[in-house]
Amino acid sequence: MSDLIAVAYPDKQTAESVRHRLLELTREHTIELEDAVIVDRDDDGKVRLHQLHSPAARGAAGGALWGGVIGLLFLAPLLGMAIGAAAGGASGAMVDAGVNDRFMKDLGQKLPVGGAALIVLVRKVTPDKVLPQISQYGGEVIQTSLDDEAEARLREVLEGQTAAVA
Repeated sequence: MSDLIAVAYPDKQTAESVRHRLLELTREHTIELEDAVIVDRDDDGKVRLHQLHSPAARGAAGGALWGGVIGLLFLAPLLGMAIGAAAGGASGAMVDAGVNDRFMKDLGQKLPVGGAALIVLVRKVTPDKVLPQISQYGGEVIQTSLDDEAEARLREVLEGQTAAVA
């Protein structure tokens, strides 16, 4: 089971830095992420989602590969690739796994103009190794599915850094 954590930051660059650090920590096997999306609200108040990878693009690539292989059997690999890419892209877009886009956009509406939030689905984490790495960025916890004790610890770590900076 995964935990949802959404942390607000003053700007998109800070949220990008935290996401980048979390991705580095996945290579060190201290955290396992299912999804990591940045939501920002631009100067016009428009909410934008910045996802790591597009499910439609991933589906299209897989569909093109399999369509090409099947197309080889019928001596029409290009046609097979085109049909496979279209079918894979469509199915990838419909199977968007991870955090619900509507939820993220609604959360983005609550951000101040110019603000951003990092929303992550965490499958597995070693908190003693991860929290010190992200505490330097500060942030405000705005939504979690963590138990009360874990959420309080996360808030304490992030707010402690904010107080130290101020």
